[in-house]
Amino acid sequence: MECITQLGYLGLSVSNIGQWEQFATQTLGLQISGREADGTLLLRNDEYQRRLLVHPTGKDDLAYIGWEVTDEHALSRVADQLKAAGTEVRQGTPAEAKARGVINLMAFRDPSGIPMEIFYGPLMAYNAPFQSPRPISGFVAGEHGFGHMVITMDDFEKSIHFYRDVLGMRISDFVEVVRPTTGQQLRLAFFHCNPRHHTIAFYAAPNPPKRLNHFMLQTRALDDVGATFNLCQDQGVPISRGLGRHTNDQMFSFYLVSPSGFEIEYGWGGRVVDDSTWQVQYHQGGSIWGHRPLTR
Repeated sequence: MECITQLGYLGLSVSNIGQWEQFATQTLGLQISGREADGTLLLRNDEYQRRLLVHPTGKDDLAYIGWEVTDEHALSRVADQLKAAGTEVRQGTPAEAKARGVINLMAFRDPSGIPMEIFYGPLMAYNAPFQSPRPISGFVAGEHGFGHMVITMDDFEKSIHFYRDVLGMRISDFVEVVRPTTGQQLRLAFFHCNPRHHTIAFYAAPNPPKRLNHFMLQTRALDDVGATFNLCQDQGVPISRGLGRHTNDQMFSFYLVSPSGFEIEYGWGGRVVDDSTWQVQYHQGGSIWGHRPLTR
C-alpha cells in the first residue's frame, strides 16, 4: 500500500486576515513567504515555501489539508486506493497546483466531508532559508511535515478505516480524555506517517462548531515555548491550557487561542516513532501533568 509521507500544508479560512498576519508572525513566529491577489497569506516554518495558507474567506475553520507523496507514481497509486475505496477523486487544475506551490495535485474528501488534497513536488526555498520574525530557534518540520492537527469526525470507526486502510497511515495510540468544561468523555485515535509521533488525531463529535480543534507547531528549543508563553501573556493572547506534558507524545507545550477561535499547541520535545519497533499504546488521560484550563 502506498502511504502519504507528511502533512505538506494546511489551508485555513479566516474572517480577519489582518489579525492573522499579526498573530502568525509576531506570536507564532511564522515567516511570510508571499501574498496572493485574492488576499491569501502564505506562511512557512521551514524550507518549504508555503506551509500554512490563510484565506480571507470568513469561515474561521479548516479549509483543506494537503498530504504529500513522494512522486507522480505515488500520487497515482494513492488516487487508485481512494477510488477503490469508493472515494471520488478529482484531478487538480494547473491553476490550483500553482496556488499551492506544487507540481501536481488531486482533490478528494474524507468520510466526514473534509476537503483534502494529495500532491507531489512542493516548491522549496533553500535559496532563502527560513527566518522567523521572532528571536526563536525555529521549528521541527522538514520530513516530519508542518506539524500535527486534531480534528473532529462524524464517525470514529469509518475514519480509522479510511486513514489506516486507504491513506496508509499507522496508528500510534488511543487516548481517552474527559473534557474539563463539560465532563464529556472522548476517545481519540492518533496516526503517524513519518517519525513524528502523530500527524493527525481525531475524535467523533456530532455537529461540531469547528472541524479543527487545534494544530501544533514544534519548536527546536524548550526556551522558545517558555518565551512564547510569556509573550502571549504580554500581548493579551488568550491561553486556553497552561504548560504541561502529554502522555502519548510526551510533548511539553501549552495551548493558545487563534483569532479564529480554534487552538494552537506550541510545544517542544515530542517523541518520535520507529515503525520497526513501535507498538500501539493506550492512555487514560491526555497529560502527565499540567495543561490545565486557564481561560474559556
